[in-house]
Amino acid sequence: MKLFQKLAIATSLILGLATLTTKSASAAIINYAFNVDSSTAKGNGLFSFDDTTFSNDNIPVAPVQLLSFQFDNDPNIYTATDDVEYPDYPVAFPTVSLADNAPIGLLYSFLDKANPDKSYDISGTLFSISSETSDSGTVSYRQVPEPSTLASTFIVGSIGLFLKRKVRSTKKIKA
Repeated sequence: MKLFQKLAIATSLILGLATLTTKSASAAIINYAFNVDSSTAKGNGLFSFDDTTFSNDNIPVAPVQLLSFQFDNDPNIYTATDDVEYPDYPVAFPTVSLADNAPIGLLYSFLDKANPDKSYDISGTLFSISSETSDSGTVSYRQVPEPSTLASTFIVGSIGLFLKRKVRSTKKIKA
């Protein structure tokens, strides 16, 4: 009888967490990590946007809400306000034609903080530096899961392991 009660409590908890996960997923804030790779510069960053704010243009764009980028071995951190056309840019755009099949691309142009005569441009999967050729590097993207999704997965997995141990110990006692 105790096992049945524990299963009922665990089932209730799992259903409750599933509801929480569904609500948090409807928030529509999408997070992406991106890596820049060229022969002269490498770096990585994060950006987020609200996918409900895409424009109705031929190529829809959404304003980037948060952006942080840093080149390897460079103490400078670049943000959305560093874009040369801020506040209209940077923007995220949906695509299915990027080389690495990323569903989202980034449009972001910024000046080097140490040398303002040098500029950088991220356009989808292309990265260019003003002093070099236009296709001097690549950008790759990957979606970052929401923290609440990871926490829910951890909690549900822990409950499953707990129940599995309880079932094993019950079988050992009966045997």
